[in-house]
Amino acid sequence: MRARRQAEVSSEPFTPLGDIRFRQLVGAEAWDGLPKAIRRRFSHRSAAGDSAVYAGRILETRMTAFGLVVAHLLRLIGGPLPLERNNEGAAAVVTVTERPDSSGQFWTREYVRRRGFPQIVHSTKRFSGATGIEETVGCGVTMSLRLQARPGALFFLSERYFVRLGGLRLPIPGRLLLGDIAVGHIDRGDGSFEFTLEVRHPLLGCFISQRALFRDLSPEEAPA
Repeated sequence: MRARRQAEVSSEPFTPLGDIRFRQLVGAEAWDGLPKAIRRRFSHRSAAGDSAVYAGRILETRMTAFGLVVAHLLRLIGGPLPLERNNEGAAAVVTVTERPDSSGQFWTREYVRRRGFPQIVHSTKRFSGATGIEETVGCGVTMSLRLQARPGALFFLSERYFVRLGGLRLPIPGRLLLGDIAVGHIDRGDGSFEFTLEVRHPLLGCFISQRALFRDLSPEEAPA
């Protein structure tokens, strides 16, 4: 009888794991004020081996000469910032995969370029640190993030920069080079959302900005 009961349970359809980590960082009241579509995307946790996939196109990318130099210098740590400007209409894909240890998420961003291979950016978001969430790119370079709910949008704002070296966190003067980074997820109310990136130096102002429009891919559309 017990074996039969176990068989009945195992035959039930898979239900995705709920994720309250972003809700805890924003706060219940601010979270409840966000559009339902944003709450759904940031409360979905894929099971091991599964990913959430978003496909879209670049709306605009703007960079000053200083921004272009910085973006290419950062290729030494994986090229986390856009490498091309005036690339409106270029295809873009974002994949979010849960880490095996459930401590965070792997983020992979693919941007088609006019020539050569697409730009692929890898990063890891970990739910740790003083702000509750940190993002790491190549060579252990990490920035702590602060989540902020705004009307119709959820923003990730940089707080400080450091290098993760084993159990050590070595601070680096990232604001002198990069300034402040703000990444936005803005709901458009039609099943799509706008991704925004702005890098603003305290002395030079905004030197990199990007906007892209994405939509969720259905399981049938997502790559196998």
